[in-house]
Amino acid sequence: MAHHHDHNHDNISNLKLAFFLNAGFTVFEFIGGLLTNSTAILADAVHDLGDSIALGQAWYMESLAGKKGNRRYTYGYRRFSLLGSVISALLLLLGGFYVLSESVPRIFAPQTPDASGMIMLALVGVAVNGFAMLRLAGGRKANIRMVALHLLEDVLGWLAVLAVGIILLFRDIPVLDPILAILITLYILVNVLKRLKAIVPVFLQATPSVNDLTGIEQAIKALPHVADIHHLHIWSQDEEHRVLTAHVLTDQVLDAGQYRQLKTDLRAIVHDYDISHSTLEVEWPDETCRIDGQQGDLCRT
Repeated sequence: MAHHHDHNHDNISNLKLAFFLNAGFTVFEFIGGLLTNSTAILADAVHDLGDSIALGQAWYMESLAGKKGNRRYTYGYRRFSLLGSVISALLLLLGGFYVLSESVPRIFAPQTPDASGMIMLALVGVAVNGFAMLRLAGGRKANIRMVALHLLEDVLGWLAVLAVGIILLFRDIPVLDPILAILITLYILVNVLKRLKAIVPVFLQATPSVNDLTGIEQAIKALPHVADIHHLHIWSQDEEHRVLTAHVLTDQVLDAGQYRQLKTDLRAIVHDYDISHSTLEVEWPDETCRIDGQQGDLCRT
């Protein structure tokens, strides 16, 4: 538990640092874009502003995620981290479409910016965003990984600006700027869509692993005095912490010793499958299932 607390504290500290670095650099970027007359840098400044918002909400959501449950949010606030990752993905999509809307017209009407100014800003951009990205790299939570993807996009974008700036020092090929911007944006958008494909099922409480669901079902059915298991559900709160609920039907009315042993066996199975929270309801053969309104052998779904 202490290890998880320390890990969450590190996440919040890294997000806080990344937020202030990104927000400060965004202001610097707006000024630099105006001074260099670079629409690409100004467009990236707008995108970095979106990243700052994403980092700010991720910082807030992760702070909430570490709070304990209360009477309103009895499971705690872990799913707020997942909500934050969805918001970050939507912001990244909007930012990507904005960059595309700015870059595509420039292919047909390219403008040559101040190459030396672009190089200077690009070097600072790679350093700032790269440092922030490394602080968040390897994060296990969806929200952290999504924010790191924001920063990866910035690093790649600034590397493209650096390359274009160097080329423009020697050759007049301004169309390279929008072409590179489009390629990088498309790459990031594809990755965001992949992440959303993984996040949305978790957000909708889909079963994390069908194999685990089948394995748990078979393991419980194999226990002594277990006739069947029904209403078995597994879902994930934040891609890390899994929850399990089920009704376990026995083949007879158990005495105290048998019931205690069954609970011990059930706990062992839950532990083996790395379930963070479980609720298992034991039903006798002649007991009415409160969900189905049926008794004994009929109470099986």
